[in-house]
This record gives sequence, structure tokens and C-alpha cells, in this order.
Amino acid sequence: MKDYHINIFYSADDEAYIADIPDLKHCSAHGETPKEALREVLIAKALWLEVAQEEGLAIPEPRYRPAIYQVYA
Repeated sequence: MKDYHINIFYSADDEAYIADIPDLKHCSAHGETPKEALREVLIAKALWLEVAQEEGLAIPEPRYRPAIYQVYA
């Protein structure tokens, strides 16, 4: 199974890095660094999936992909 795409970006309004998983509605987290935001959103993802499974809710397949891919050499 493919894993879920994670967006990480800096929010000046929040003065923090935000990480979100577009395929999992409302699944996001923040941190002072990109690494911390990633660590927190992975915890949020595990809890999101656990609750969905316990509640018998549908768990979406990973589908989201960024519109643009860039490779830097």
C-alpha cells in the first residue's frame, strides 16, 4: 500500500511549520521546525486511522499527489 502524501509549509500567521495530510480530512499538526511538524502529523495520522477503524468509518486510499514535481540535481 502506498502511504499518504504529507504537505509541510511555513505559516507566518501561526509562526510555525504546518504539516497536513490532504487525503485524511482535518489531519494536520504543527511544529517549530519541519521535522517537528512531520513527527507530530505522523502521530495525528496514526490516531486518525485508529479512530476511523474503531468507529467503522471508511479509510480513504492514498490518492493525493502534488500537481508539480521538481527534481533538483
